[in-house]
Amino acid sequence: MDLSIGTPVDPVPASVRQALADASDAPGYPLTAGTPQLRAAIAGWLARECGAGGDLGVLPTIGSKELVAWLPTLLGVRSGDVVVIPSVCYPTYEVGVRLTGAEVIRSDSLTAIGPDPRVKLIWINSPSNPTGRVLPVEHLRKVVDWARERGVTVVSDECYVSLGWETTPVSVLDDRVTGGDYTGVLAVHSLSKRSNLAGYRAGFIGGDPALVAELLTVRKHAGMIVPAPVQAAMVAALTDETHVAQQRERYAARREILRAALVKAGFEISHSEAGLYLWATRDEDCWTTVDRLAQRGILAAPGAFYGPAAARHVRIAMTATDERVAAAADRLSEPF
Repeated sequence: MDLSIGTPVDPVPASVRQALADASDAPGYPLTAGTPQLRAAIAGWLARECGAGGDLGVLPTIGSKELVAWLPTLLGVRSGDVVVIPSVCYPTYEVGVRLTGAEVIRSDSLTAIGPDPRVKLIWINSPSNPTGRVLPVEHLRKVVDWARERGVTVVSDECYVSLGWETTPVSVLDDRVTGGDYTGVLAVHSLSKRSNLAGYRAGFIGGDPALVAELLTVRKHAGMIVPAPVQAAMVAALTDETHVAQQRERYAARREILRAALVKAGFEISHSEAGLYLWATRDEDCWTTVDRLAQRGILAAPGAFYGPAAARHVRIAMTATDERVAAAADRLSEPF
């Protein structure tokens, strides 16, 4: 039972597949900026679902991973600069910084960063991968205010924002955070999880219109273009929340089964109030836990992949079929 990777296994919504098929006769080059219909769909979704009431810049991307990896480069981060990433986070944040030659600081505390003038970019991730932690409005507003005082760009990875369980995730673009002013603020989103479109490579970014315009210029020359049929599929996905609610129900059921089985097996669940993972620990080295689970035919991601501070946790994905989740829960009932 592979619960180590968060890859969707459920069907792509029929309306999205139909939109892709209807747009498949696409002999010309697509627009890097996205079609007018797609730009309107992204802006409308950010207004409805993320509380962004002001004028946003928006841009489709080839999934979110390529954007996370290349964003520091595209924004002009260079050797000698500093980029702050969460202490426990998706490894690609650090990879993207390393590609520029800049220095990485892992920190969840603005006080710990201090007055370092080399800081050019701050990554935040809420809901978090892997921990499922959700940052409240007050925290997000504090980060944005701190960064604006210093001319630092804030980028929030919000790919799991539609999957809140114990709380409602808040976007950095929410007017309660920015006051409708998106200067220096960007939010990264993906349709991989909410709409099962990991295979389509469908993501987007929204926020500061000036920064988005800069990204568009560079991405045009770099050939970072979302295919036209995928752009049409994104419009269909972003204008329909029914399939998102249905998918949430699937994940909620799997989450309850796995959570109960893990707790019964002696695990403690940390955070995990949103997203597609359970952040679990037996208060032992993560590789020991991974080995114990592997002996029962269950694959989990070791916390060490996500930073030194995570070395006693494992990440358990809910992105498996109902049958596989039930089988994993049954295996967890075996004595540890």
